[in-house]
Amino acid sequence: MSKAYDRELGMGRDIPRRDFLNGVAVTVGGSMLSLQKLDKSADPWFGYSSPQEAYYPPAVTGMRGSHTGSFEVAHGFRDGRTWAGEDSGEHYDMVIVGGGLSGLSAGFFFHDNAGPGSRVLILDNHDDFGGHAKRNEFSYGDRTLLLNGGTSNLEAIHHYSTVARTLLATVGLDLERAEAADQTSRNFYRSLGLTGSTFFSREIFGDDRLVTGSVSGFGPNGDRQGWLAQTPLSGDVQRDIVRLEEIGAAVDGWSDLSDGDRKTRLARMSYATFLLNHARVRPEVIPFYDDRPKGLFCVGIDALPALYAWAMGYPGFQQLDLQPLSRVGPLTHIGGGQHGRERQFSGGPTIELPDGNATLARLLVRAMIPDALPGSTLEDSIMAHLDYSRLDRDGSPVRIRLNSTVVRVQHRGSPENASEVEVTYVGQDGTAKTVRANHVVMACHNDMIPYICPEMSPEQKSALGYGERMPIVYTNVLIRNWTAFTNLGVRSVTCPGMYHSNFSLGRALEIGDYNPPRSPEDPMVLHMTRTPCVPGLPKKEQHRRGRRDLQETTFETFEHNIRDQIGRALSDGGFDPARDIEAITVNRWPHGYAYSYDTLDDPIEWALFEDDDRPCVIGRQRFGRISIANSDAAATPHTDAAIDQGYRAVGEQLLTRSRAEIS
Repeated sequence: MSKAYDRELGMGRDIPRRDFLNGVAVTVGGSMLSLQKLDKSADPWFGYSSPQEAYYPPAVTGMRGSHTGSFEVAHGFRDGRTWAGEDSGEHYDMVIVGGGLSGLSAGFFFHDNAGPGSRVLILDNHDDFGGHAKRNEFSYGDRTLLLNGGTSNLEAIHHYSTVARTLLATVGLDLERAEAADQTSRNFYRSLGLTGSTFFSREIFGDDRLVTGSVSGFGPNGDRQGWLAQTPLSGDVQRDIVRLEEIGAAVDGWSDLSDGDRKTRLARMSYATFLLNHARVRPEVIPFYDDRPKGLFCVGIDALPALYAWAMGYPGFQQLDLQPLSRVGPLTHIGGGQHGRERQFSGGPTIELPDGNATLARLLVRAMIPDALPGSTLEDSIMAHLDYSRLDRDGSPVRIRLNSTVVRVQHRGSPENASEVEVTYVGQDGTAKTVRANHVVMACHNDMIPYICPEMSPEQKSALGYGERMPIVYTNVLIRNWTAFTNLGVRSVTCPGMYHSNFSLGRALEIGDYNPPRSPEDPMVLHMTRTPCVPGLPKKEQHRRGRRDLQETTFETFEHNIRDQIGRALSDGGFDPARDIEAITVNRWPHGYAYSYDTLDDPIEWALFEDDDRPCVIGRQRFGRISIANSDAAATPHTDAAIDQGYRAVGEQLLTRSRAEIS
């Protein structure tokens, strides 16, 4: 694009420290520049209201998620670098590697069961706790607006385990109150008559055009054909889509197959293959549907099993006469939908809080370190200011140490007989220190554990490294008002084939003292999603290349695409990206969702059943005084899995502790 167009988009607006925002390492004396060392008062994009305000990562904008300073050490020891740790003299009953929801849950479970005298240290490589459950705060005038920077919601809560539901209640996350608050946001947008829409871009479809409504819900005043007639799609493509949506694929070659054989056949082909070879749609139809599964699977329909597409209600399967899945059968746990790769019956609501599941992370911290977060209820936690200086204090029974990347975890003696484990980590000043613990829970990405725990068997290391985490980006954009949305009558915009696959107005929940936007003249935070894919390659390779894409892409590239995409889609509503965009936070997660097995790339038994031969089961086996948690250990990227795996790992170590005391 030309420099003149960049100026039209607002790329010329002053954004200090763009080198830091780009993810380029800024060093001081050979060590990574920490948040505390930044001149906060000089840079409003870092969200600090005054020079005196303390270290507060949720208010930092720019390139977040896997931010500069959080991954360099890990990449170093992955590539063979070693560190000799200085003995800190610290000893704990439990050290937990990873401060995400699984690690925080494990810390709570251990301390609650081992007693108030137990000492727990949680180490995390990021500058904030929560793992992917991060909170983004934006200040504009006298308002503070919140949105999730990662883990978005609590899904299918009726299917949470007793352990997970009890934990939520214990730390104060009352599901009924949370659901009632969530409903205030949905009701608010519904009361304004705002709906979904699709933006057809000129680079994909030949013309820039925003069409209100959708092919399944139609527009405000039309039928499916009438809706499609407003799009830039050719007449032939429109007719293919109508046939697909209303009639489905012909049954040629399927009529002699049993229901089970039909489902097995669908399990072994992609949805794109089904559409092209069995529904016989034109290739030009594929881009229209390709982005649909990306928010759940981080790949397009070329890598989505057709069986999953059927289970999620995608079009084209009407004439196959497939029998519904049993409500209690093992095959219920297939396909995406409410619960990621699982389709659950009566799974209950999906609950969204203003900052996503960061609220749960904050409540877990409050439960372990009460004076870090004032208050005692879900409602008063939302706007309470968390004091990060209280997370890691001498004498505290539970300590959370941020900016600390663990590089080695090793038993002092043989794993079978050792009574202690040494944990070496590299702090934000670049020096390595060693602490000792009676027990360790590895709640970090499981594929890093083979590098950190050299004593493990090759079989366990191979199993831990089997999965390939799915890259994803949650971008949040502060705009000065959202009149363009009300002018157009839309709340969300789906953008097939564009840099971000969609964007929407943020959450407007009424809860506690939170003051959500209520007038279109109010500031608003928009949410955008990007999943970098390479169609045509196996899923794992797409994830690898997508991760590399995110690690190499600068903040400036993100910013240009953000301004261009929103500006073009909302131009008829009067949106001006140079005037209306006030701040941008790009939450990049190169190691995003936990890997889930599917029927295209993995044995069908792993995808459809809870087989003990699955790598996640082999990899999570207790190893002496080291146990393994994280959602990776369940091969499902959801909050209840993270909690349950933390509980299992702690239970293993409590049993080890009990046996040692008896002997």
